Amino acid sequence: MLQRGIRGAITADENTPECIEKAVVELIEEITFRNGINPKDIVSAVFSMTKDLDCVYPAKFAREHFKQWQYVPMMCFSELDIKGALQKCIRLLITVNTQVSQEDIKHVYLKGAQILRKDITNK
Repeated sequence: MLQRGIRGAITADENTPECIEKAVVELIEEITFRNGINPKDIVSAVFSMTKDLDCVYPAKFAREHFKQWQYVPMMCFSELDIKGALQKCIRLLITVNTQVSQEDIKHVYLKGAQILRKDITNK
């Protein structure tokens, strides 16, 4: 079986646990739905958030809302602080075991994050 990376990003409305939770849950739901991901096929997940989102770890909400993610290794990082970059952004990279070709992976960019990858946004 092959391993593929699936990317996604979303913006949070505010730097609050509630807004970050809502964004993380929406992003995970969309990525898993569009790609038909079975949680047992997830190898790992890496979250990053921009410097202005600093009140909670996003992986916390993955475990709380998606019980089958309890065995998924997850890490959280601070995104590089690049001048002029999109703010209040949560990014996610999920590595999965799959037979799906690279071209058929559906990367998901929601809300303000749609500007990050206009070339592949929501195909």
